[in-house]
Amino acid sequence: MKTLQDLLEEGVAGRTVLVRSDLNVPLEGGTITDAGRIEASGPTLRALSDAGARVIVAAHLGRPKGEADSALSLAPVAVKLREFLGREVTMAEDVVGTSARACSSALTDGDVLLLQNVRFDPRETSKSAAERGELADAFVSLTGAHGAFVSDGFGVVHRKQASVYELAQRLPHYAGRLVAAEVDVLATLAGGASRPYAVVLGGSKVSDKLSVIEALAPKVDCLFIGGGMCFTFLVAQGYSIGDSLLQTEMVDICKDLLDRFGDKIYLPKDLIVAEAFSGTVPVRTVAATEIPDGHMGLDVGPATVARFAEGLHQARTIFWNGPMGVFEMANFAGGTRGVAEAIIQATTDGAFSVVGGGDSAAAVRLLQLPEDGFSHISTGGGASLEYLEGKELPGLAVLEG
Repeated sequence: MKTLQDLLEEGVAGRTVLVRSDLNVPLEGGTITDAGRIEASGPTLRALSDAGARVIVAAHLGRPKGEADSALSLAPVAVKLREFLGREVTMAEDVVGTSARACSSALTDGDVLLLQNVRFDPRETSKSAAERGELADAFVSLTGAHGAFVSDGFGVVHRKQASVYELAQRLPHYAGRLVAAEVDVLATLAGGASRPYAVVLGGSKVSDKLSVIEALAPKVDCLFIGGGMCFTFLVAQGYSIGDSLLQTEMVDICKDLLDRFGDKIYLPKDLIVAEAFSGTVPVRTVAATEIPDGHMGLDVGPATVARFAEGLHQARTIFWNGPMGVFEMANFAGGTRGVAEAIIQATTDGAFSVVGGGDSAAAVRLLQLPEDGFSHISTGGGASLEYLEGKELPGLAVLEG
């Protein structure tokens, strides 16, 4: 696929370039709580602006279901984007309507325009290719005859949506720096990883990670499992888990995984438990096989962190996706912090480490861990997993054409 560098070498001065970015950041009361994705989008946008392109940015925020929702406006994102780019960013009041057309017509070389949340238009996520195509045509009309498209939102490349897929079919298309970097990293994890290769999986549901377990288990040396998903595995081994999270329908599947890959799968040795899901309740550390009735496991314990760290320190390649516990609460953040610090140490010692986006990336920032302590922090949780599962991602496939 062609990359941003190819486009810059062709020349962009005076041309309008529409960039699909991933600016889907968490908001609380209109305040951005984690600007990581905005910051990650900066290099591509800055390079285009510096080269004299007239830059139009398309992005989404949340799931507004095809209707305008002031709570999901990209206005706060525009403010933060100005800070990261160090230049003015015009904000359109709509997606492809009167305001977007007027703002795009007024662009001069180096200017940056952010369109309103593309998911305010129902055609963006429509199941109808024709409807998505109509919106893509409207996007093209904003760029003019010599426009170009840069795909830089890795977090959405697994979606067949108008601003991701159909738009790339209509304009000369290029992979932005973020997308190109993600593909290089994930290709290494999928097929060229140095051994020993360790994977750390967390999060709440086995079902969310089943396909990636199936895909990676034959290729890795160690698979460390924490988070809420570990309890279904413990039940599969015949243990009681008290009031902990359980996917009953996944128990037999976990038994099968343990039968096939049990020599590689490492479950918690101990857990931090409490009687309620709260950041203020008393906690206990118990053996993973001895969770008391009326208690729920909400983090992995220190013995588990030590065991996982032992394996991670031997690894040359590490992929981490999913927290070890409810890291947002201080009394259940120790497991995630401990495992993350073990990965950082392994990276310092020469391992290649990848944080698989989503909650893992959020944990790194919330726990104030050094982002440069990891080799790569992905911006696309779902897209990263689907890539590693071997699925074709529409937003990448279309760039190959």
